[in-house]
Amino acid sequence: MKHTYKISGMTCNNCKASVEKYLSEIDHVSEVSVNLEKGEAEVKMNKHISTDILQKALPEKYTLSEKNEKNVFASSSMSAMPMEEEKSKLQQLKPLLLIIFYIATASILLHYKDWRWNAFMLDFMGLFYIVFSFFKMLDLKGFPESFRMYDPLAKRVPFYGKVYPFIETALGLMFLMRFEVNIALIVTLVVLGLTTIGVTKTLLDKKAIRCACLGTALKLPMTEATFIENAIMIVMASLMLIF
Repeated sequence: MKHTYKISGMTCNNCKASVEKYLSEIDHVSEVSVNLEKGEAEVKMNKHISTDILQKALPEKYTLSEKNEKNVFASSSMSAMPMEEEKSKLQQLKPLLLIIFYIATASILLHYKDWRWNAFMLDFMGLFYIVFSFFKMLDLKGFPESFRMYDPLAKRVPFYGKVYPFIETALGLMFLMRFEVNIALIVTLVVLGLTTIGVTKTLLDKKAIRCACLGTALKLPMTEATFIENAIMIVMASLMLIF
């Protein structure tokens, strides 16, 4: 028999190989195939194995659950499931939303006595880059693998994924120090523009992959919030260049 399971917590090919190894070692499992982009594992077994046994075989960082198949004959009581899934997704995005809130609050407090939109936006973008690059720096080895799953340039040039956290740090310092601001704005449009193209394609394809905006330290799903986060920075950079 063959079953498909959702696996969360995988961020790179090493994770993929690890999950396949641990599941393959379970008695009565004959074959395991993991799809990293979809976050799924297809398990062939000689007899039924409960999800509890499968989960216990994996390290704590991975979470295994049965894949819910669509059923046109499902009862009306099942209609509540999308709400539960949506709530879970919002809960997962809580760290991202909190970080953006704190960055915005700090940027406002820096200028509330002498309010200037330009200064506020420069500090917001500077703090944004510094904070987000910090989380990427926590796992410089694993971040490129996650990033290349949706960034079009990182897919073609692996080295770009390795230096990307340092690019963000440099841009953050340039905004905060008011150093070559126009160059930093142009680079922001190019860098985040490319990433937004990849994010948009991922959302349209409805792929269940993990967002690397906060590195691999926090488990964040790729959602519309990721698109909005990039869009805010792109709009700010465009306004700064125009005005």
